[in-house]
Amino acid sequence: METKWLEDFVSLAETRSFSRSAQLRHVTQPAFSRRIQSLEAWAGTDLVDRSSYPTRLTPAGETLYDQSIEVLQALQSTRAMLRGHATSAQDVVEFAVPHTLAFTFFPAWVSALRDTFGPFKSRLIALNVHDAVTRLVEGSCDLLIAYHHASQPYQVDAERYEMVSLGEEVVAPYSKPDADGKPLFCLPGAGARPLPYLGYAPGAYLAQMVELILKQSEVPIHVDRVYETDMAEGLKAMALEGHGLAFLPHSAVKNDVAAGKLVSAVPPRRSAQPAFQITMEVRAYRERLLVRESARSLSPAQRALSRTPKGAAQALWDYLQSHATLLGQSAP
Repeated sequence: METKWLEDFVSLAETRSFSRSAQLRHVTQPAFSRRIQSLEAWAGTDLVDRSSYPTRLTPAGETLYDQSIEVLQALQSTRAMLRGHATSAQDVVEFAVPHTLAFTFFPAWVSALRDTFGPFKSRLIALNVHDAVTRLVEGSCDLLIAYHHASQPYQVDAERYEMVSLGEEVVAPYSKPDADGKPLFCLPGAGARPLPYLGYAPGAYLAQMVELILKQSEVPIHVDRVYETDMAEGLKAMALEGHGLAFLPHSAVKNDVAAGKLVSAVPPRRSAQPAFQITMEVRAYRERLLVRESARSLSPAQRALSRTPKGAAQALWDYLQSHATLLGQSAP
């Protein structure tokens, strides 16, 4: 039996909705249902009355719900005590960061932060987007840093998590230049000769952003996907070798553009409106403090899964709330 099954079950008992709980737990509804079924198989009895709507627990489910709250609270308390034995760990701020941000935005952001906030110890946990969000949900990091765009928002429960904006990131197309400094591959391409395109793997957050750029294009785009990966750094390496054009975050390419190794893959236009690019927000998320919430506003599930923040993480968060706009990376 896995503890995340208990967390899933407690969420279901609170929301009385498989779909809503699946969103809050950041899994698909079929996967969430399978986990509840696995818990029922472990328990040897039905825990959920699936014939009712909203979803209702069986008598056995009600019993397990009460026990689950106690178990999860005990686990959190034990975890806090264990971490207390390693006093040095209390000074380390743990960041869960999707791979692309870990290589692009994060290093420069931390440098700027240390210049203003002061030195601090940190641990970077680089993951795919789903696993990074799961780290936050399961209490396995102090802060989550992630992209945000209104068209593709993360399903993060605003009652349980708070957010601060760190700045903006622009994604635009880039190409290796030719001997004259012009792009080897320039949008929009031609039907007879599509441009070699270096794309993000399906499911990557930036893949969805690029798809939105292409859909909003005022002219037809002619590209031929010749390579894909889920990390921007991988696409940049291929673009630097001249294998095609790639849509990349500004923070990933600004040094290469300054050095003339990459150039914009967009032709000059008379309009002031930039073409073939999108601006995303970079956000930091963390679990809300219990002391900031009234007892009535917290469900048993939220109390069971919440943890007290480290002193270093709390000090950093307080600083970010008042100074974040000065630390964010601006659009080019």
